[in-house]
Amino acid sequence: MKTKVAAIYGKKDVRLREFELPEITDDELLVSVVSDSVCLSTYKAALLGGEHKRVPEDIADHPAVTGHECAGVIVQVGKNLTNRFEAGKRFVLQPAMGLPSGYSAGYSYETFGGNATYMIIPKLAIDLGCVLPYEGHYFAAASLAEPMCCIIGAYHASYHTTQYVYEHQMGIKAGGNLALLACAGPMGIGAIDYAINGDVRPARVVVVDIDEQRLARAEQLLPVAMAAEKGIELVYINSKTLSDPAAMLREMTGGAGFDDVFVFAAVAEVIELGDALLGEDGCLNFFAGPTGKNFNVPFNFYNAHYGSTHIVGTSGGSTGDMEEALALTAAGRIQPSYMITHIGGLDAVPDTVLNLPHIPGGKKLIYNGISLPLTAIEDFAELGKTDPLFALLAERVAPTHGVWNEQAEQALLNHFGVSTGL
Repeated sequence: MKTKVAAIYGKKDVRLREFELPEITDDELLVSVVSDSVCLSTYKAALLGGEHKRVPEDIADHPAVTGHECAGVIVQVGKNLTNRFEAGKRFVLQPAMGLPSGYSAGYSYETFGGNATYMIIPKLAIDLGCVLPYEGHYFAAASLAEPMCCIIGAYHASYHTTQYVYEHQMGIKAGGNLALLACAGPMGIGAIDYAINGDVRPARVVVVDIDEQRLARAEQLLPVAMAAEKGIELVYINSKTLSDPAAMLREMTGGAGFDDVFVFAAVAEVIELGDALLGEDGCLNFFAGPTGKNFNVPFNFYNAHYGSTHIVGTSGGSTGDMEEALALTAAGRIQPSYMITHIGGLDAVPDTVLNLPHIPGGKKLIYNGISLPLTAIEDFAELGKTDPLFALLAERVAPTHGVWNEQAEQALLNHFGVSTGL
């Protein structure tokens, strides 16, 4: 089987590559990868090349396929797996393999990654339960189960304590005060959605960012009234408008501070603000991943000693987190598609990955079986004046106010003749 992939060859070197895949073994799967959403972690891997903890040093000779937020269709099943998998069935990948090496799909393997028309899922990933069945028909939602899984995992990893009781109470505090800092970006929108619609609900959610346009978009998708219907006070704040952000935000809690604070940007000032917002037994969740190994920020250890404040960080999520993401999406309780602002084909991956921090908007969703420049959904209507495909896509996203959806996806895949086993 011939595959076409986007692969990392070295620092800031991502290229398209076409080659023949080897025959699968009796313990492997050959799959068609329909969709993959681009993660900032992939940019970090491309930036560092072989110096990244998950990227092998020999990538110049064995380039690593990019992408790990992927979903597709099983094409061929190794004979030892026929009792567990069936050709033609849809799947979603859980890429967090938890190996001591740190190796995982999208960083470390020549034939195993999400930015590929076809990939081989190795025995190790299968044995670790990384291949989950997907019963839905909307591949974008399946791809976005991975970033939602990371968000859900972070919410579960936060914890609280009772003095002299040496057990952590896992998860954000029910009925508490939650601050989401630098949180109007794509992952932030997912975090707001989960805070409002997950099983453990805070009493107050304060979303803080410095980008007024992003805040407006977040509020449009997840309005204050929606949260109020669920008994949650939701507040959107542009901290650039505050003379003393820490003091003014603490005032919203009556001066008590926040039970849970999430930081969605690896920026020292944002982390320091989060520290200053913590109340008694407050948990600071550092969600963003820095690129530098020596990223250090001051933390108030007086409060850690006398106020039981603490910090936690996570990378990725568990299989249970992903299953929760898929279940909540299937039930219509969360809408991962809120994150998507751009779509493109496999040929758009190298430039998209290498320039990701400089491309405005939210998640960039790649369909591997098509050729299409990375295109903003908000540009569909204008492009549609001269291009029938974009006119059709603009029509399909109009009912959802510019949010990518299953009908738009199917129109796109039909246009390019992509088979999805549906």
